[in-house]
Amino acid sequence: MRILTLSTLYPDAHRPVHGIFVENRLRHLVASGLIESRVVAPVPWAPFFSRFAELAAIPAEEVRHGIPVHHPRYAVIPKVGMSAAPLLIYRALRSFLPLLLEKYGDVDLIDAHYFYPDGVAAVMLARLLDKPVVITARGTDINLIPRHRLPRRQILWAARHASGMVAVCQALKEAMVALGIPEHRIRVLANGVDLAQFQPRPREEARRRWALQGPTLLSVGHLIPRKGHDLVIRSLTELAGVSLVIAGEGPERAALARLARDLGVAERVRFCGVVAHGDLAELYCAADALVLASSREGWANVLLESMACGTPVIASNVWGNSEVVAAKAAGLLVQRTPASIAEAARKLFAEPICRAETRLYAEGFGWEATTAGQLDLFRRAIAAHPGAVAARRRAMPDRMRLE
Repeated sequence: MRILTLSTLYPDAHRPVHGIFVENRLRHLVASGLIESRVVAPVPWAPFFSRFAELAAIPAEEVRHGIPVHHPRYAVIPKVGMSAAPLLIYRALRSFLPLLLEKYGDVDLIDAHYFYPDGVAAVMLARLLDKPVVITARGTDINLIPRHRLPRRQILWAARHASGMVAVCQALKEAMVALGIPEHRIRVLANGVDLAQFQPRPREEARRRWALQGPTLLSVGHLIPRKGHDLVIRSLTELAGVSLVIAGEGPERAALARLARDLGVAERVRFCGVVAHGDLAELYCAADALVLASSREGWANVLLESMACGTPVIASNVWGNSEVVAAKAAGLLVQRTPASIAEAARKLFAEPICRAETRLYAEGFGWEATTAGQLDLFRRAIAAHPGAVAARRRAMPDRMRLE
């Protein structure tokens, strides 16, 4: 099957972990040998001399892990950007895609990730090209964006015209149903974890390399309010002698550093910036526990990555987290408060979970089932698409067609 993967959430040469969960899933799908994919990952247009120069520096095309990736530009209109984004992406791709298809050949299906604006734009393109489209919902595209009236209407329109839909966790599927999307049209396909890349490593060696001493918590993610890094920092006031490593970058870094100073815990908080995906495994192994204090999550990949390395987790009991942290060996679910995080950390330090059992639990979340589910869904979408049915009818002898 030849697919076109469309997503504004996809890594590039200047943002190597941006939307890496989309790339990871696609890499395992392509590794099946049954899929050929090209990626179109649109980026907003930006001048080199602006504060968005990083976007301007993204190459027009590149190859990542053997998969061609194209980065066409689309316009962004201030103040109305969110409502107009699907149309602006569609207009940018309307002239770009025919050239791409002429150069590399036709595709059987459009595989869109993130319901809004990507999924809406993908349905527009699919109708133009007469192709089936499958949309994967991932989190804020369902649990936040539909609060706005116009995007909600566009999401429901795209859902009506999509050939198939995927939710990365059961909680997200339930939210989609609550929006008015028919339950039977949504398939839950959770993200897996690369069990070869994320696996236990010599822990003392890892701790030496990261210069960790004493009990250490780890918080991984973009430095934005909904990730709750501030709650983990605040929990340190109740955890004497416990250190915190924060891996990630974002607009809240200065505020988080200031909070640590104001609370008197700055000497126990280390900001590592963006950690290369290949180096995260060692950092997981070095920590005593990963803390994810997010206010919203679809399917948090960092939880599985940590557990695959044998490191238990402390996770806020929101959305899909309870589906990931579903056994004692995985770790603990908590309320989103510094006190709850501190209490869970004290419990883990007092009664450590066997790291081998944590790893064993994570081994139940490989990519095989997700890949099989995608292949089945794509086959069904292609076979049921009116264009495919018409092509099959044209290929039939007249006698069979009449029958």
